[in-house]
Parts: sequence; C-alpha cells; structure tokens
Amino acid sequence: MSTDESAETDLLLDEQACFALYSASRAVTDVYRPLLAELGLTYPQYLVLLVLWESGPRTVRDVGTALSLDYGTVSPLLKRLEGAGLVERRRDPRDERTVTVHLTEAGHDMRTRVTHVPRTIGCALGLDDRARHELIVLLRTLTASTLAFRGVDGTSTAS
Repeated sequence: MSTDESAETDLLLDEQACFALYSASRAVTDVYRPLLAELGLTYPQYLVLLVLWESGPRTVRDVGTALSLDYGTVSPLLKRLEGAGLVERRRDPRDERTVTVHLTEAGHDMRTRVTHVPRTIGCALGLDDRARHELIVLLRTLTASTLAFRGVDGTSTAS
C-alpha cells in the first residue's frame, strides 16, 4: 500500500479507534440508562455508589480521583445523591476543608437493588468472563498509555 493510500485509509471513520471507543461507550451506557432510571439513578451516580460500596467513606477528592472526575463534576453528583437520601457529606472535624462522603442506610440498601445490573450488562456485552477481563485489561492499558503520552502536566510527550 502506498503512503497516499495509507493516509486515505487512516482518515476513514471506521479506522478511528476514538470513534470505536466513543460508539461502544455510548452503546453500553444506553443499556445502563433504563436499568438505573427505574432505581432513580444516573450512570455517573451509580459509579459514585460503586466507589463507596467498595471502600466505604471517602473524601470528595478520593471519589473524584477514583472516577477520574474533577471537583466541579463530582460535587453536583454528590449533591443529587445527597438530595435522594443515598449519601451524606460530612466535614472532617480535624480539618474543616476536607469533606467525607458516607453512604446512608438507603445508600447501603440500594446495593441490593442493583445486583441485577452487572449481570444484565454482561449479557449485553456478549463477552464471557475471560473476554470481559481481557477487554478491561486492554482498556486500562490504553488509558495508562494515553495519560503517559499527555504527560503529567497535560502536554504531549510526543516528539
């Protein structure tokens, strides 16, 4: 294949990894939407709850870090979850600047109401456990590579 042909192929939509990832992400999120809507949750709210179910009370900063979200995105999510009675934000008495997020009893109870979600998503993905695990490893590798490529300060390290 000539360089000109390669350049043309490189610019086809079907050859764009970013578009394939974007399309897959939207498709999977669209499966989550009705499952979570019947529980009064959005997908990002579900992710916050997963973090708290896994590790208990966390600072707002830790929740954001776990989800790769900034404070300006996490704070409204927590406010809505708090309004729904699922979480409670508390100031750390040792450091008033630090806010810790705690599950309420209703937040703990929600965990039993969402146990069907991972199984349903697993069926929608059409992957067995091994293939699903391989996909997760591949996506984590991709994430780490792109973060390294951007560099710590967000600038490209490419030459």
